[in-house]
Amino acid sequence: MDFMNSVLIIGSGGREHAILKALLRSDRPLCMYAYPGNPGMERDGCMLVDREIKSWSDLADWASQNEIDLTIVGPEAPLVDGIVDIFKKEKLAVFGPTKAAAEIEGSKAFSKDLMKKYNIPTAAYRTFTDKKSALKYLKEKGAPIVVKVSGLAAGKGAIVCETAEEAENALVEIFDEKKFGEAGARVILEEKMTGEEASVFVITDGKKYRILPVSQDHKAVGDGDTGPNTGGMGAYAPAPLVDEDLLSRIEKEIVKPVLNAMEQEGRKYQGLLYYGIMVTPDGPKVVEFNCRFGDPETQAVLPLVNCDWFEMFKSCATGRMTDKPWTVNQGYCVSVILASEGYPGSYEKGKVISGIDETEREKTNVDVYHSGTMFNNQEQLVTNGGRVLAVSAWADTLEEAIETAYLSVDGINFEGKMYRRDIGAKGLKRVEGQAKVGG
Repeated sequence: MDFMNSVLIIGSGGREHAILKALLRSDRPLCMYAYPGNPGMERDGCMLVDREIKSWSDLADWASQNEIDLTIVGPEAPLVDGIVDIFKKEKLAVFGPTKAAAEIEGSKAFSKDLMKKYNIPTAAYRTFTDKKSALKYLKEKGAPIVVKVSGLAAGKGAIVCETAEEAENALVEIFDEKKFGEAGARVILEEKMTGEEASVFVITDGKKYRILPVSQDHKAVGDGDTGPNTGGMGAYAPAPLVDEDLLSRIEKEIVKPVLNAMEQEGRKYQGLLYYGIMVTPDGPKVVEFNCRFGDPETQAVLPLVNCDWFEMFKSCATGRMTDKPWTVNQGYCVSVILASEGYPGSYEKGKVISGIDETEREKTNVDVYHSGTMFNNQEQLVTNGGRVLAVSAWADTLEEAIETAYLSVDGINFEGKMYRRDIGAKGLKRVEGQAKVGG
């Protein structure tokens, strides 16, 4: 029998489920564990950590005792907490940045100052720790302006304000009402950039790196980018917004300089660095960084990449990134999020979900990733979060991928199912425009 490697995935969302499925597609026998995991991961043969875990040290002990070969950290909070440092102390291979490196997401003030110091293109900004001086600056600058909390806010800490009044209200929510708690102790006011956003994932051992297919996220809850921002309502890849020329410019002006800057600062970056890029009339600029895979972009990017993901993650974790090539499918992947009615505001949980098995059985080019699901007392799969599932479909053309994704969305049901109907529409417009020019 082949030797079996063991992997622990930390997290419980669609991103972690997508990482699991990517690992399982690798041609290698793997024994998979997750903490805390989700029902979809369990259904795919992943065992859930069955010990009570009170701290990341407890989890590191568990990983040591169970001789885990590789741990992959999904969400940002454990990374910013320093989970990687704790695991490394135990001599465990772990994929993700150290606490010092994860500050690139954990503190927007740190990342903005880093970009300023190393001349990396981003929006003009100022940082504040009190409302009075922020209001004074707002008076000078006027609107539109973006108000951002410096700390972690689950993807909801950037408020785009079209009027000065909206910006004042945002500052009241942050400083007076403490809506974001500690995350809002420092606030950034920055110019509102115009353009379209793209998500650039870079996997790195700190020196060598590779860029994954570029994706585009849909943050607003409603069609046509209307309504409040969410953690993301869907994504597609590759995004035609970023062609080869633009990508090589992003690599030269942003990707490499940031990795070099982090090393210069003594915060060598290993893991996955997510560059949120705004393609402005003046060229690409950084909107923000994430110290991990994005959700839902991961669900659209990973199905397109074929490689031994265990080797890729392990080699980056140990500082010797593999030279083995990967292949990228020539088509497109579209991922649509199914959310609970009321999200991103309050919503009910416990709605029975049907149709997942049939949907995945029917089509070989569709994956359903669990985000907010659980089993109830009757062993029925029910909703347990704002974002419930991600339905990903891949095909030769973007049009086909969109069509397949939405056909599959129709096959999955729960009370109050809510989703955007225009995921990938921006890309489709661009592809059609390019075809006309080319034709």
